[in-house]
This record gives sequence, structure tokens and C-alpha cells, in this order.
Amino acid sequence: MSSVAVLTQESFNEHRSGLMPEQASPSGAEDEDALPTYKDAFPPLPEKASSPDGVQEVSNAWTSKMRPLKSSVITQVFHVPLEERKYKDINQFGEGDQAKVCVDIMHKTGAHLELSMAKDQGLSIMVSGKLDAVMKARKEIVSRLQTQASATVAIPKEHHRFVIGKNGEKLQELELKTATKIQIPRPDDSSNHIKISGTKEGLEKAKHEILLISAEQDKRAVERLSIDKVYHPFIAGASNKLVNELMQETGARISIPPPSVNKTEIVITGEKEQVALAVSMIKKIFEEKKKNTTTIAVEVKKSQHKYVIGPKGNTLQEILDKTGVSVEIPPNDSSSETVILRGEPDRLGQALTEVYAKANSYTVSSVLAPAWLHRFIIGKKGQNLAKITQQMPKVHIEFTEGDDKITLEGPTKDLQMVQSQIEAIVSDLMNRMDYAEISVDPKFHRHLIGKGGANINRIKDQYKVSVRIPPDNEKSNLIRIEGDPQGVQEAKKELLELASRMENERTKDMIIEQRFHRAIIGQKGEKIKEVRDKFPEVIINFPDPAQKSDIVQLRGPRTEVEKCSKFMQKVVAEMVENSYSVSVPIFKQFHKNIIGKGGANIKKIREETNTKIDLPAENSNSEMIIITGKKANVEAARNRILAIQKELANITEMEVSIPSKLHNSLIGSKGRFVRSIMEECTGVHIHFPTEGSGIDTVTIRGPAEEVEKAKRQLLSLAEEKQTKSFTVELRAKPEYHKFLIGKGGCNIRKVRDSTGARIIFPTAEDKDQELITVVGTEEAVHEAQKELDSLIKSLDNIVEDQMTVDPKHHRYFVARRGQVLRDLADEYGGVMVSFPRTGTQSERVTLKGAKDCVEAAKKRMLEIIEDLDSQVTMECIIPQKFHRSIMGPKGTRIQQITREHNVQIKFPEREDLQGAPPPDAPIQENGEPNGEVKDLADPAAPKKCDIIILSGRKEKCEAAVEALKALVPVSIEVEVPFELHRYIIGQKGSGIRKMMDEFEVNIQVPAPELQSDVISVTGLASHLDRAKEGLLDRVKELQAEQEDRALRSFKLTITVDPKYHPKIIGRKGAIITQIRTEHDVNIQFPEKNDENQDQITITGYEQNAMAARDAIQAIVDELEEMISEDITLDSRVHARIIGARGKGIRKIMDEFKVDLRFPQSGAADPNLVTVTGRPELVDEAIDHLLNLEEEYVCIKAIFSSLNHNRDGIWCTRSGSAEDFPSFGAPVAAKASPWGPKQFPSHPHPAEMGYP
Repeated sequence: MSSVAVLTQESFNEHRSGLMPEQASPSGAEDEDALPTYKDAFPPLPEKASSPDGVQEVSNAWTSKMRPLKSSVITQVFHVPLEERKYKDINQFGEGDQAKVCVDIMHKTGAHLELSMAKDQGLSIMVSGKLDAVMKARKEIVSRLQTQASATVAIPKEHHRFVIGKNGEKLQELELKTATKIQIPRPDDSSNHIKISGTKEGLEKAKHEILLISAEQDKRAVERLSIDKVYHPFIAGASNKLVNELMQETGARISIPPPSVNKTEIVITGEKEQVALAVSMIKKIFEEKKKNTTTIAVEVKKSQHKYVIGPKGNTLQEILDKTGVSVEIPPNDSSSETVILRGEPDRLGQALTEVYAKANSYTVSSVLAPAWLHRFIIGKKGQNLAKITQQMPKVHIEFTEGDDKITLEGPTKDLQMVQSQIEAIVSDLMNRMDYAEISVDPKFHRHLIGKGGANINRIKDQYKVSVRIPPDNEKSNLIRIEGDPQGVQEAKKELLELASRMENERTKDMIIEQRFHRAIIGQKGEKIKEVRDKFPEVIINFPDPAQKSDIVQLRGPRTEVEKCSKFMQKVVAEMVENSYSVSVPIFKQFHKNIIGKGGANIKKIREETNTKIDLPAENSNSEMIIITGKKANVEAARNRILAIQKELANITEMEVSIPSKLHNSLIGSKGRFVRSIMEECTGVHIHFPTEGSGIDTVTIRGPAEEVEKAKRQLLSLAEEKQTKSFTVELRAKPEYHKFLIGKGGCNIRKVRDSTGARIIFPTAEDKDQELITVVGTEEAVHEAQKELDSLIKSLDNIVEDQMTVDPKHHRYFVARRGQVLRDLADEYGGVMVSFPRTGTQSERVTLKGAKDCVEAAKKRMLEIIEDLDSQVTMECIIPQKFHRSIMGPKGTRIQQITREHNVQIKFPEREDLQGAPPPDAPIQENGEPNGEVKDLADPAAPKKCDIIILSGRKEKCEAAVEALKALVPVSIEVEVPFELHRYIIGQKGSGIRKMMDEFEVNIQVPAPELQSDVISVTGLASHLDRAKEGLLDRVKELQAEQEDRALRSFKLTITVDPKYHPKIIGRKGAIITQIRTEHDVNIQFPEKNDENQDQITITGYEQNAMAARDAIQAIVDELEEMISEDITLDSRVHARIIGARGKGIRKIMDEFKVDLRFPQSGAADPNLVTVTGRPELVDEAIDHLLNLEEEYVCIKAIFSSLNHNRDGIWCTRSGSAEDFPSFGAPVAAKASPWGPKQFPSHPHPAEMGYP
């Protein structure tokens, strides 16, 4: 039996690494460098350079001992013959799958690839990049662009590992070098064939390299010795010391099988002489030990074997080193306790002593400790345990989950000290710690924990306890509380109260449409916060918007949930009422008039009608304005908006009666038919009544002539539908549609007028963009179809034409990425216009497309050229400081002038004032300073930076110049008293910004230190009058406000005894708030530290302040008539009189118009109750209270007698005390006959805001 048979896997690896030193890299193939580049093989000759001493030094790669620097980027060319090409389609060279593969290789490897085709149709690939990237790219090229072949090579099985190399490095290198895939059979496979796949050239290279490696290994000798495993430790020596010495001395490699492998064979490899020497030395050791050693067997407890072995088998090696004796331990899975010692007789005694010493050096013990205390013993992050283990590192402490003991293991002396320390900790914790377990339904666990653990963390911190709530997957209802005994009991009580309250809770699901959720929640949750403040005990949960659910969940006390539900239903009802929506079609050009200057008009309509009005975006084609709100308000807003449109344009509204059953067919699929009529009759809107309403009236709105035209077409279409409507569908390329329609619809109108059929083209939203629908009578449709077919056929007839265009005009057509050419193609059936390349000076322009389209495009281009030839250039002088203002935000103003007048406008470069030379600097000519000043510029001449250049037709340029000059801002001054300036500016400049936006001007207020009354207003002349008027109106408003503030600042004081102040204020300030609101005054009560505690100050209008004073005085007069009387009421009935949440006491106070004051807890006389009010009412209230006391005491007496009568039928049972509580005793948490269950005791009235 081997002395190291029971070593762990770690010690086995360590043992093996000691016996098998790292294999030296074989020479030859493994030391080959990477393929050299041209520069590496033939380094360039050095260039001559002068040394500092003037001596020419020659230093280069041929003479210097230093290794020359290599280029980090190399280039290699690979050739793939035609027969080996994977992609042989010559027509797809540079595209298709081959190109995709090359791009993928470049991305994957980081190398750059260039492909070229040889005369023999072979493929040449030039690869550039770093060496590693090039080799990887080469491998990818061979495997993905070249057809693959395969071959096998047979070498001895023991040589396979040399092909693989350390960690497979040799195999990877071989695969990269030869661009092949090499598959080596697994160790358990008896085959000695290695499979190679790749190109023909790669196969030959790989095969050659593998055979070279095998040939190198054939030069080495291998010897196998079979020696009993029990003698292996003597050959290896302690910690492999002896075998390492043998390998060093002989130069051979000696491989001893590890203890875990049941083999007796020792393998020696190396040169023949080295192997022979090593074999003789090993045999000598074996013979000597076999002759001289003997064995003894001793019994050692199984549990102590690990101490004899030691960590990683170190103890066994130590004994072997000290005594030369091998200790053989039975395997772990064996029940044997016999340990065998093998060695020379005179050394066995010493070894035996060592074995017993090691076996008895460690002890195992245990400490009794409840499992729940274990984590307290360990401490936070193991702090407590770390203190012990740092002092006694050899002692192992083990805690087993659910086991009420702690296991200790280690040296006897150390273990006793650790045991005493842990016992002391356990004793201390048992004295000051306790635990409790409560049962709570798992569905309430997450509510006990609270959001983000808020509830449970508060309880833990407050009572200094640990609470373990089982996770959801355990489905356990047991909650464990651990900590200080008092804290445990208090935490237990609170958790049970919370659980009890939750059992009384109710969850209600409300169905509220998701579109209202955001409105109910409000911006940043402001509105829902108000609801939650109103119902603090109710939890309101909205679904996630992504779920698209309408269910809103309410959870809380039953009554509060019902109240909250009713309130929410009321809110939703109001929202439904306010969500009536109408879409009003308004011509796009009138939207700005409806908005008004700075949004004045639209804001006024919104405020006065209390509606929400949404206009489409400026870049949108929609003309619909959407109004939302209450139905009556929406109709009012709609009428006002339509009235504005009617004022601005000649808009007529006409109603046509068409049977409602025809409406859907007139509208057509996705509104195609009605939309075609609206497109043909410019500016007309046709409104059909809601589907299913049964109303026959259709409204047509727009310019008078177009409305009449739309009416005729609508009635004609309705008549066709009623008689016999016929439909045909045609197909034409989308680019032909504009040409078929013609400019302003002229082409399609001709077809319609001649045939009477309606032709409908697809819109941008339609999926099928080629489909054209023809509707009408059968005869009309066929005629229209015939005409359209001939038009489409002529468009399909592609022709090529040429025209002459002066090169000076070419730039106009191709500028802005060919925008003009794109417009021509869109308008004239996709005609292609090709201009000659820049710099060729050719005048010939080619047009290609349908014959009619080419002719039309040619005609349009000639019109454009005529315009360009008649263009003039004009200058407009405007100071540079106004240019930004003229351009407008994002150049909108200048773009509008350009569009309206069809001119081009160029602004000059801005003058760099900082870079200008000083006035006295001499002028430089050709870089030379010249003291003489020549040709001084005319001071009256305009600056270059002030000149704006316009180009276009003369009359258009003149109109554009006038439009530019009209945009030059002017300034006026307005007198405004200095003390009003800060009010005009407003908070953080909001007031002045609002005015500037509204009137589209710039308002400059002088600095405060100037004390000036003049405000400067700058803007367009057309805006200044309105701005001035608005500013002066604002001044009048502010002056009126100043006067009003002076009137409102009247102040008077009234003297009132402080004892009446709470009565004047009222519960939660109700009475004083009513007086303030009713008389529009501010009433200030004295602060606690004020000298005059009886002074109440009233501020407001004089008349209102007087009225408020009289109202307060009336309350005081009434209070002075009141009296207070003390009565004695049994303190045991106080809770019953107060009632749940003070309901009983409020009822009495409201009924008798008196105030009741009950004693505070701990008062000298707990039975003393004070009644305050008018004399006659106080007497009535006292009588009522005494009657209640007598009634409750009688009931108590009856209950007491019933409790004593055990044989009677009313004798209480084990739960009856909850139904019939005794007075004076604390009421159980879940029983409350005088109020709701969740309020086990009643608060004092003073705590609830009652006196």
C-alpha cells in the first residue's frame, strides 16, 4: 500500500509537477520564426549622416550587433488557382458572396485585403496588417475562399503530445503556419492517424512538419520499469527531492505514476546513455529498499487519519524526510483503521512516535448553542468569529444550519481556550437575547415589509431586533423575531397589530380607461398626491402604461376604500364630460391668424371657453384643429374659430342632403373618394355625420365657387352609386402619377370632363402605390380606362433626347445636390437629366424618359434658362447690426422672401472688429510697410459688410429689396415711471419676456443706477405702435394696482382675551378661515413671545376690516355668556362616551352646542370632566352625560353577574370576554365593541384637536 495513496487532488497535482518538470522546447520546427518580410531578409543600406564631431559613422543592420527594428505592418500575397477557387463566377468579381466573405475576414482579423484576377482566372489576394492579423487572415482565406482537401499521416501514438505541445500552443502555431485544420485522436483512442484538412499546398506543409516532429522524437530512448507501488515513495523521496536529483544527475526524464493511478510502471525517457544510467540507479534503490525494509501495522482512529496525512499530504512527506519511513494510510472509502509503516527496522520506532504524535495533536469537541443564536455568535460579516480565529488560527469552528451545536476542531490546548470563549458568548447571548415566532398569512408579508423595506427596517431600528420573514418560495407563514426580550415583545405586538389591520383591509379594483390615468396622476404626481392626502389610509396602484390595463387597485380600510372609490368615480365622470372632442378643418394659411400675435387669440379662446385646443405642427399637412372639453364649451370654441376664418376669407358653408346609407360608399376605402373631390376642389372640406347617427346632412365648407363645384361632384357621385356604379383598377409606376395628373390637375381634369368618370390616385399612406381607381358608369369608366391606358403606354415608351444649355447655367441645375433635377423628375414622370462633368465645357445635356415627359421637362428647363438669362444682380445696403434680425429665427424671414419673390439673397461675411488694424497703423502693400497712404476710401461709401446682394428678375429683386428694408428694426422711447420698472420686468424677467413675445419687439429697461424713466422699444415699424400701446396699458394696470394696494393696507387692532383665541380660530382654523374669506381680509393673531397677547390685527379694505372686527366681536360676546362646570364621571366609561375616533363626543357636542374637556392621562382626578357652553345647554349636557354613566355602569353590573353565574345559560366561554369586556381592564387588540377593531384603545380628545 502506497504512503501517498490518500493525498488530495491538490497534493496529487503538486506531486505530479514535482516528478514531471516542464518539458524543454524541442529544437527545429518549434523554434522556427515567423515568415520574414522583404525588409527583414534584405535590410536597406544606411544613409550617411553627420555626427556631432563631423566624423562619418557607418552603422547598419549588416555591421551592428543590435537587432534592427522591424516594421509592425507586413504585406503578403496569396494565390488561389482557378481549380481551387470556391466562388468561380467571373461576372460577380468584386461583389456577391466572395466580397461579403472578404469584408467579414477584414472585420474579424483587422487585416486589409485587396483582390485581383490573374490571366489564368486565378485569384491573387494581397493581405496587409500586423503579423498576427495577416496569419489569421491567411487561415480564414484558405478555409473560406479555397476548396478544401484532406489527408492523414501516421506517427507513433507517444509522439502525438509533441505535435500538440504545451497547452496546445504547438498545434495552434502549426495550423496558423500551414493554414490547415489538424485533428489528433483522443488519448483513449488507439488510432495513431492524424487527420489534416485544408488546401493541397497546406496539406503537404503540415504533413512535412508533423513527420519532422516525429523524426526528432525517434532519436530518443524510452524505458519502462515495473516496480511495486509501495516502493515508489522511496524512489521519489520526500517532496520528490530524490527523483529530482536523479533527473538532474542523469539528464533523463523520470515519470512516476501519481498515487491515485493504480500503475506500477515508471517511465524513463531521454538519450540512450542517460536512460540507461537512470534505470540502473532506480533499480539499485529498489533492490536496497526491498532487502533492508520491514513493516509494522498500528491501529489509528479513522477520524485521526487526516491529521497523520496533514494538509496536502505534507505530514507524510515530513515523516518520510525525518525518518526515511513510508506511512501507508487506507483509502477514505475503506473502513479499515490500520496504518502500515514501511522502512528500516531501526527507524520504525521513531516513525511510530511521529505518527501517534500527529494523530493525537488535534481534538474534536462541540458547544451546545441554539441554531438561532449562531449568526449572533458569528457577528456582522463574521467580526465576532474573526477575533477568535485570529488568536487561534489552528482551531476550525463549524456551524451546521438547523443544528443546536457548534463543532470545534484543532490542537487540544487551543481548542479548550476557544471552547471556553464560545461558551461564554453563548451564555451571555442566552441571558440577554430572546426570540418569538408569529404566524402571519404569507399574502400580508410584503405589506409588513413595506416599500423598499421601510416598515420592517423601522421596526428593526426602533426595537433593536432582527426579524426574519420567509421568502415567497418557502410559502411559510412563520415570522421569527430575535433580539432583546423587551424589544422582541414590542416588535411582536406591533407586527400582530399590523397583520390584524391588514386582515380588516379590503382591495377593490376600479375600471378606469387608461387614457385618463395620466390626467388623474397629474404632472409629477401632483393630483394623485392630493387624493392620497385626502385618503391617507388607502393605497392607490395604477397599472404600468406598457400593460395597457384599465384596472386601478385601491387597498385599505373598508370604509375608506369605499369613500375613495366614490371620489375617484366622480373625478373620472368629470373627465369623461370634459373629454368631448371635435376636429375643425381650417385652412392652413389662417392658422397663424387663429393663434394671433404671441398666441393672444388662441389663449383668449381657450380661457373663455375653458377648452383645450391643439393645432397641427407647422411642417404637417393636416388642416385639422382639435378642440377638447365639455360639449357646450367645445361647440362655442368651434364657432369662434370658424367665425375668424369666415372673416378672413370668402368662406361659404353649404349643407347637402344625401341618404345616410350611401355615406360609406361615397367616402370610400380610407376616405379615397371624398379625398379625391377635396383635392380637385381646392380649399374645400367635406364633413359627413357620425356613422350610425342616421343623419342625411353632409356639410361642405370652403370658397364659394369650389363649394358649388364639390356639391355637383358629390351629388353626381351619389347618383352614380344609387343607379349603377362601375369600378376599374389600373396600374402605373408611381413616378408617372404626377405627370398623369398634370400641373394643377389639368391632365386628369380633361379626362374626367370628356368621359364623366372619376379617377382616384393613391395617397402616401396607401400600401399599393401603383393602383389607380376609376369610378363611374360602365361606359364612362371604359372610355377613361382607354385614355389612361394610352397615356401610360406612351410613358412606358422610353426615349433619349438632347438639348443645349450654356455651361454658366449648369451650376444652377446641379446645386444643392441636384434639387432642381429631382424636382423635374418628380413632376415629369421620373425623367432623368444628365449634365456633362464639371470642367468639360460641354453644352450638351441628355434627357431620358417617356417621350411626353421628356418634352415637358425640356420645355420647363428652357423656361428656367430664360429666367436665368434675364436675371439681374442688385445691392441692398442695410447696416450689418440689423442682419441677424432681418434673417429671423433659423433664417425663416429670409426664406419667406426668397420663396415669395423667387430671388436669391446673399448676406456678406461678418466684419471682424477685433482683427481690424488700429487707425494710426501704416498701410502695407505686398507685405511691405508703406508710410504713404494712397487712394483713401470714400467715407460716404457703404461698407462691404453692409451690402446684401440679390439676384433674380429685376421687378422681383426690387420687391424683395423693399421687403428687406421693411424688416429693418427701428427704436422708439416710452416714458414709464422708474418705480414701475421692476413690475414691468416681472419675476425673473417673465413680465418683459411675455410682452416681447406678444408684440415681437425688443424692450430695453435702463439700469437701476441710472434712475431713468425712459424705456427703449426696438422692432419692426408695424409692431412698434402696438407694443407702445401695450406697454402704456401695462403702466395703467400697475398704477391701478398701486392704488388698490394702498386701499387694502388699512389696518386695525381688536383686544380679545387670549383664552377666547382658540374658539375664534376654530377646529383646524375653520372659523377664522371663514371670516377671512367672507370679508377678504388678513387676520393676524399674536405670536407666543409677543408682549400684547390680547391684540388681534386685521388688514384689508377699511369697510371689510370693520365688518371682520364686528364678526370677531360677536363671537367674543357669545363666548363671554358661556359658563364652565366640572362634573365627576367614572373614568371607566370615558372611552365609551368618546366613541370610535371621537364619534360619540362629537355627537354630544354638536347636539348640545357645548365643549367637553376630559382629563389628561395621569391627571390628579381622572374622573373630572369639564362642560362649557350656555347655562341652559350646559345643564342639559350634564344630565345626558350622567344618564350615560348610569346606563353603562348598570350594563357592567349585569355582565359581572353573568360572569359569576357559571351554571347559567349566559355563562361566558373562553372567548366571551371579547364580546362582553369588563370596565377598567385593557381591551384586547382584536376586540372592540365600542369602536372598529383596528383601534384597540381610544385617544384622548385633546390629542384629536378637542379642548
